[in-house]
Amino acid sequence: MMTVPIIIDFEASGFGQGSYPIEVGFSGRHGEGWCSLIRPEDDWTHWDLDAARLHGIAREILIERGNTALFVAEQLNFFLGGRTVYTDGWGQDYVWMARLFDSAQITPKFKLIDLFEIIEDDQLPNWDATKDQIMKELCVARHRASSDARVLQLTWLRTYDEAKKQAV
Repeated sequence: MMTVPIIIDFEASGFGQGSYPIEVGFSGRHGEGWCSLIRPEDDWTHWDLDAARLHGIAREILIERGNTALFVAEQLNFFLGGRTVYTDGWGQDYVWMARLFDSAQITPKFKLIDLFEIIEDDQLPNWDATKDQIMKELCVARHRASSDARVLQLTWLRTYDEAKKQAV
C-alpha cells in the first residue's frame, strides 16, 4: 500500500550558477502545509528578473520578512526528520536545499527523492490535465512553494487513484 507522499518545493533567485533558495514549502501526508521565505545570506547576490516575475517575490521582501537559513533548515528537519520527501525538480531543488543547509551549517535529516521515481507509467497520460484541473479547483494563480507542493501532491494522488481504478 502506497502512502501519500510528502512533497516539497523550492522557489529560487534564478537558475544555474549562483542561484539560491528564496522560499521553501511542503505538503505533508495529511495535506498540512508549511512554508517560509528565506532571507538571503550576505554572499547570496544572484537575482534573475525573469524568475522574480514568475514567483512574484521581491528581494526586499525576503530581506525584510524572510527567516534565516538556520531557522528554515531547523524547521525542515523538525517537520521532515526521518522521512522521505519528494520533489518534481530534483536536480535544482537538491542544489538549493544543499545551499540552504550549507549556509545553516547543519545536515538535512530527511531524504530528498525525485517524484518521478514513484509516478507509475499509467499515471503519466493524465498527469498534465489533472494538474491543470487541480490548479483551477484550488484557484492557484501564484507560482509559490507550498501551493506548488500541494498541487503536485494532489495530482499524484488523483492520477494514482485513477490508475488503480483502471487496473481493476
